[in-house]
Amino acid sequence: EEQLVESGGGLVQAGGSVRLSCAASGFTFDDYAIGWFRQAPGKAREGVACVSNGNDIKYYSDSVRGRFTISTYNAKNTVYLQMTSLKREDTAVYYCAAEPHRLCGVYLMDPSALYDPTWGQGTQVTVSS
Repeated sequence: EEQLVESGGGLVQAGGSVRLSCAASGFTFDDYAIGWFRQAPGKAREGVACVSNGNDIKYYSDSVRGRFTISTYNAKNTVYLQMTSLKREDTAVYYCAAEPHRLCGVYLMDPSALYDPTWGQGTQVTVSS
């Protein structure tokens, strides 16, 4: 069974940093695009970053570009999201998703555009002022 498990969320002060992890079991990241998404209360889920082909292809949403970094550690079958210069508006539940047979790109920032994703359960990130 394919599973993704996120970890690393918590409470952090504005301007601070946190690293999220997305660990896969039951499959490897070969031929997958891995995306990080977030959903704030009362808002739709949105994509923030994706990676594919190891670390060769990456994409970031405008709201996080320059502050967040996505990376893959194939030996641990884990994708990380390093989040820096956090703002209150980054507060959300963060999810990772694995999309088979796709490359990372702007089109993967829309969750409704995913064909056959595997989703994790999410991890809460709360940024306080």
